[in-house]
Amino acid sequence: MGLRDEEELEGRRGDPQDPLTKVREQCEKLEKCMKTKEILDQCNSRVSSRTRTLEECSEELFDFLHARDHCVAHKLFTSLNAPRRCRYKEKWATTLPRVPATQQALQLFDMNYGMQFGPLWPSARVSLLSEPKYGALVNSFSRVHDVVHDLQDLRAADFVYAAQNGPAGGQGPAPLSPNIQCYTFPKGDISRFPPARPDTVGILGYYLMDAASLLPVLALNVQPGHLVLDLCAAPGGKTLALLQTGCCRHLTAKDISVSRIKRLHGILHSYLPKAARNNVSVSVEDGRNWEQVERDVFDRVLVDVPCTTDRHSVMEHDNNLFTRVRKKEREQLPMLQMQLLVAGILAAKPGGEVVYSTCTLSQLQNEYIVESAIKVAETQFSIGVHVEDLSCFRRLFQDTFSFYAECRVGELVLPHLTANFGPTYFCKLRRAQ
Repeated sequence: MGLRDEEELEGRRGDPQDPLTKVREQCEKLEKCMKTKEILDQCNSRVSSRTRTLEECSEELFDFLHARDHCVAHKLFTSLNAPRRCRYKEKWATTLPRVPATQQALQLFDMNYGMQFGPLWPSARVSLLSEPKYGALVNSFSRVHDVVHDLQDLRAADFVYAAQNGPAGGQGPAPLSPNIQCYTFPKGDISRFPPARPDTVGILGYYLMDAASLLPVLALNVQPGHLVLDLCAAPGGKTLALLQTGCCRHLTAKDISVSRIKRLHGILHSYLPKAARNNVSVSVEDGRNWEQVERDVFDRVLVDVPCTTDRHSVMEHDNNLFTRVRKKEREQLPMLQMQLLVAGILAAKPGGEVVYSTCTLSQLQNEYIVESAIKVAETQFSIGVHVEDLSCFRRLFQDTFSFYAECRVGELVLPHLTANFGPTYFCKLRRAQ
């Protein structure tokens, strides 16, 4: 191949990029997509204008997504700047995996979750493969009044406030961590939040995250004066949420990953003034070492363990746990999760509370881990542990999330197209006095 041919080939390659977003935007401008989007917007307007209605706009949402994705399927491949396979046949044959990690993850999920969830799995499967929804966690260290005003102008609502002050909240107070505000769009509304803007001193007004990820923080029920431990803190969304309560006498944040701890530091610097950062201790530490755990110290412990991160595993190739080189790491996950939860139980005071959470649908990584850790705490350390009832979360937040009601212990948020949050599993434990 001559120099000119190589330059021409290099020009065709261009910078590697994901064209999906661009193709979606093009498809949404087509007449058919615009019509279905207009019908969806009209339906959302009707639902938002009524205080009591059973209408959810599910059919309108499905029609819009079908029209857009049908267009994307035809346009996406033609937009890829792929090299000619015939020139690199040997290289392709030796370097490309037989099955992409995302496809392998989906095949395993089909086999396991199909049996676990039965008729609920197809809907959850489609949702995992679709664009997720986000919530905007209001930063109480920013100009809150201006931030809230901007979010309300977008027709978003604080789902925590709505739950506590709606009909479900009137059935009795729920033990929730206070002072947390998180704005979401209504069910069926696929609008997106713009990036947060810094105020005059450089503090960002809100943090975009999966709103279901706030449920473990709310379940922890942090109260004024509590010593709090976030055992697997990075990249920092839940750590930031804990600080929004304003109740932590001191927050200790630990993680084993140096690179993820750097991301945590970045979030703290972007959202907290220096005085507030002094109330947080961040360290790189392996929580599995039971001998080095600070025992019987903390009033509240959050154990948000590493897991198969189901949504990431079926959507992203980068850092995918289902690649062949990470098979052993994936197989060791349940043991790692159990060790971390036991460490969290050891760190809690007698009478203290521990919340275990994941972002997977897997029973093996959810209920089984909780049950195994309770047995280990009782048999090896003579510590009694009681599972707290969190069924009130299903009642409180039924208008925002789709819950799975069949967990033996804990609560599980199932992804659903009209409320595409999660998956998030959380379970609350209390140490015996």
